[in-house]
Amino acid sequence: MSLAVRVIPCLDVDGGRVVKGINFLDLRDAGDPVELARTYDAEGADELTFLDISASHEGRATTMEIVSRTAEEVFIPLTVGGGISSVDDVDRLLRAGADKVAVNTAAIHRPELVAEIADRFGNQVLVLSVDARRVTAGGASTDSGWEVTTHGGRKSAGLDAIAWARRAADLGAGEILLNAMDADGTQDGFDLDLIAAVRREVTIPVIASGGAGAVDHFAPAVDAGADAVLAATVFHFGTLRISDVKGALEAAGHPVR
Repeated sequence: MSLAVRVIPCLDVDGGRVVKGINFLDLRDAGDPVELARTYDAEGADELTFLDISASHEGRATTMEIVSRTAEEVFIPLTVGGGISSVDDVDRLLRAGADKVAVNTAAIHRPELVAEIADRFGNQVLVLSVDARRVTAGGASTDSGWEVTTHGGRKSAGLDAIAWARRAADLGAGEILLNAMDADGTQDGFDLDLIAAVRREVTIPVIASGGAGAVDHFAPAVDAGADAVLAATVFHFGTLRISDVKGALEAAGHPVR
């Protein structure tokens, strides 16, 4: 029996508001994170992901107060990321109401953080967020053709994205949140080649992120190897509803909750 595909709205938060742009640029306001979380919970979202997108860039911790308020309003798993750099940060977020944490930049700088979090809290708590983009002419060469970026795609980490996902899984990551930076906010569809490349290398769940724009974009992502599909713009601005996505997945033969 196949596991149900999870449909996950993503709240990209900056300055206490949900924002969305294209490739993390030209951000526009999408609403209050607590109100949106409450709406998505009521509409049947399977989980919520809350990413403080400027925390690492600004060198600060995720806003705990918003996390606490969001956790009080929803009854589905809440993943929180942004500015997490230590086991103590994870502990504080879990106490604030998060169910899982997404780690990105700090794990790149110190990969042993992945093992430390998994050892203390269990790998079910740890989501490795991988911001991957295709290597362009003149960029750092990688065997796979994809590189890891940090700080909302602002910087290259000089790592092969596929190799990094595999290493993090070996270190104890419980899931991979795979953000296709080239597709982010474009609404042109998920990067199916990227999903398939990571799927071939890891056995842990893969969450496809970046590029969703229509109901017929989601099933191909699952066909390519995703265990969950994540979207932001299409949900925040009313282009699609959670039920639309679940209906399309079910029609394509993928079990949903």
